[in-house]
Amino acid sequence: MAASLKVEIVSAENEIWSGDATLVSASAQMGEVGIAPGHTPFISRIKPGEVRIKPADEGEEVDIYVSGGIIEVQPHIVTIMADTAVRAEELDEASAQKAKEEAEAALAGSKPGEIDYKAVQAQLAEASAQLQLIKKLRR
Repeated sequence: MAASLKVEIVSAENEIWSGDATLVSASAQMGEVGIAPGHTPFISRIKPGEVRIKPADEGEEVDIYVSGGIIEVQPHIVTIMADTAVRAEELDEASAQKAKEEAEAALAGSKPGEIDYKAVQAQLAEASAQLQLIKKLRR
């Protein structure tokens, strides 16, 4: 078996995934990162989007949606503490589409001071990331 990383993905609600992997990729604050065994240590915020895990047992890749959070990387351990995390196959396309449309409507039809732009932009980013992952999984 090739060298591997211990990977743990947790949210406030529960542990989403734990196991050994040969590669982890995520959208960190500085951009997309790919993490292999022996990676240089770092800590970063992560953006809403996909975390992709290639299990060490060479099983099927695991796709997890995270709404944001923190990633900590050590040479042989990756920990992701997500605000919200959901296995990609459990995402609800209709809910994500509705959230996206509501956020777009709020941004388009509001006057300065009427809405919390930061909150609405975060809602839009999360819904868009969910829809993008759903579309990717369909291919």
